[in-house]
Amino acid sequence: MNKGKLYLIPTTLGEIDPVSTIPTSVYQIINEIDYYLVENEKWARQYLKKLGIKKPLQELTLNVLDKHTDITELSTTMKPLLEGKNMGVISEAGCPGIADPGAEAVKLAHQKNIQVIPLIGPSSVLLALMASGFNGQSFAFQGYLPIDRSDRIRKIKELEKLVQSLHQTQIFIETPFRNNHLFEDLLKNCSTATKLCVAMDLTLPSEFIKTLSISEWKSKVPELHKRPAIFLLYK
Repeated sequence: MNKGKLYLIPTTLGEIDPVSTIPTSVYQIINEIDYYLVENEKWARQYLKKLGIKKPLQELTLNVLDKHTDITELSTTMKPLLEGKNMGVISEAGCPGIADPGAEAVKLAHQKNIQVIPLIGPSSVLLALMASGFNGQSFAFQGYLPIDRSDRIRKIKELEKLVQSLHQTQIFIETPFRNNHLFEDLLKNCSTATKLCVAMDLTLPSEFIKTLSISEWKSKVPELHKRPAIFLLYK
């Protein structure tokens, strides 16, 4: 029996019409899938509905794959792939597997020799890098910085050293309601000459992308609270 395929299905980065950032090929592929691994079941059903899925939603099988999922149970959840059924992975925003628990499903698929097919869609990390003016040949995505302030400051200083020693762009994110705290720590602990790019609300009407030195940012503090943002450091 042929195995099914694991499709990594991109989603919008906010509440906008999917047609603005999601290719038509994705609209077609969702109608070939009956099984899904999703970060948020309610949101995933709403998203599939926005994409105009033709299959009745009640006929689909959606299993939650989030940070609380018992990874040891994932093998059972993905069993339909071994039976020849296609499966999709849907994150709450952007591309599955990037700062997302969907990576666990991809890892298991490779272990079981299941074909993984990433579909084209918006990635906030890459969009921010593209628009930053920073080094796109060498960069590192650090994910979330530590919650504890002293640990976070220590990490910021470490990243700034990597910028200087490796000539490498450092990219990181924060939970939107903690953006202001992170921004404040960046201004207080980075060299005034270090460059910082802040990219918020990417692909949305309220999109904001600006690259300035730390000294310049001190007089141009943006409104960051509760806005999805990507932060990039370079020189």
